[in-house]
Amino acid sequence: MNEFKAYINTELLNWYDEHARVLPWRDNPTPYRIWISEIMLQQTRVEAVRSYFERWMIKAPDVFILSQLSLDEINKLWEGLGYYSRARNILKASKIIVKQYNGILPSSKHLLEELPGIGPYTSGAISSIAFNQKETAVDGNVLRVFARLTANKNDIKSLSTKKEIKKIVYDVLPEDRVGDFNQSLMELGATVCIPNGEPKCVSCPLINICESYKQNLTSLIPVKQKKKIQRVEKVTVLLVNKDGLIAIKRRPDSGLLALLYEYPNFDYHMTKGELTLMYPNSEIVPLPDAKHVFTHIIWKMKGFSILIKEDEFSKDYIWATPDDISNTYTIPTAFKAYTKLIFK
Repeated sequence: MNEFKAYINTELLNWYDEHARVLPWRDNPTPYRIWISEIMLQQTRVEAVRSYFERWMIKAPDVFILSQLSLDEINKLWEGLGYYSRARNILKASKIIVKQYNGILPSSKHLLEELPGIGPYTSGAISSIAFNQKETAVDGNVLRVFARLTANKNDIKSLSTKKEIKKIVYDVLPEDRVGDFNQSLMELGATVCIPNGEPKCVSCPLINICESYKQNLTSLIPVKQKKKIQRVEKVTVLLVNKDGLIAIKRRPDSGLLALLYEYPNFDYHMTKGELTLMYPNSEIVPLPDAKHVFTHIIWKMKGFSILIKEDEFSKDYIWATPDDISNTYTIPTAFKAYTKLIFK
């Protein structure tokens, strides 16, 4: 193990020093910036995160300013990144950090994991990158790299496989530059030992010790169980217009797309005739069908534009201008096809 560790440490850090991408959170790796970037990077590609991170740092450059923002302001900053519970947890955690830690993120992995939205990976990333503590940060990239290095043929998603790989990673952590080492593993997985398509083995600094490469298994590892079939749900979306204002309402505080705003909708496909019976004094025009794919659900949507001529619509809705929708209220990407129509 000592030779294995020394080889990985030397080769990987040398490779990282030469090939690390220039990323805005790496320029000034404060605990706050690392925290925000790591939460943004969950389930999201690096290139998609860059502009969001830079915009966030202009609006909320520190945890004190962040803690004073409203949920609507936070959601607007997050709009388009998806998995909005991440943004809600950032806001909750910021208030705790200000109140309990005087605005300074704790360096302890244990204390970090007590904050909303911070689990074992994120706590390891913050404590190692920002505080150079000897902690692992094992994400999907790192799991894939070590599954291939060791030719691990077990299901990469299983807890036992993750635990096994995490122990190997911990055993090879260097005594110094732990944060750089963890980032080098993430970088290798993101740019060389890639998830989709053939890995770029000839560019890998660890090719000489990679068991999957030696055994010609790189296209078969990591092993993953088949994804569950996504459930299809039918949805009817209404763009209801009254004097140039659009009807929206906030979604419930739990469940899918919690606390974001939505257009009136029904959980089945309606016909123009059904809507005409509901709103007999309104002008109703069919809109193009749309589809949105969530992790476990697919929405197949039918849309209608409804121009209200009399006040026959529910009083439970907010009447928003297009500017309000653009600047204040966060409408999820799931409704993007219909949001676009408002601004035509």
